[in-house]
Amino acid sequence: MEILANVLVGLVAALHAYILVMEMFLWQKSPGMRFHGLDAELARRTAQLAANQGLYNGFLAAGLVWGLVAADPTGFRAQVFFLSCVVVAGVYGAVTANRRILFAQALPGALALAAVLAAR
Repeated sequence: MEILANVLVGLVAALHAYILVMEMFLWQKSPGMRFHGLDAELARRTAQLAANQGLYNGFLAAGLVWGLVAADPTGFRAQVFFLSCVVVAGVYGAVTANRRILFAQALPGALALAAVLAAR
């Protein structure tokens, strides 16, 4: 179960690293605009907001990686904390921005959190 938990935590970290790239570096480029359904003008006007969001996603990814490499109990605690942040952010995003965030962010975070807790 610990291997499964580590794989899921790694996948959630990779997801948030991907989101960082999309929001910080590709927001005004074709892949970012297409993914988010933006036109060039809206992408330009919201680029600073997106970069800020991307930075926070990078912090989530970094915290999850830290949780994977740190010895217990620190590693376990970091995983639980950062996965909880992912779930809360995903639920909040689903309620306030786009329902698909619930499935793209909160659900993977919740599954990884459940696996981490079960492996303990």
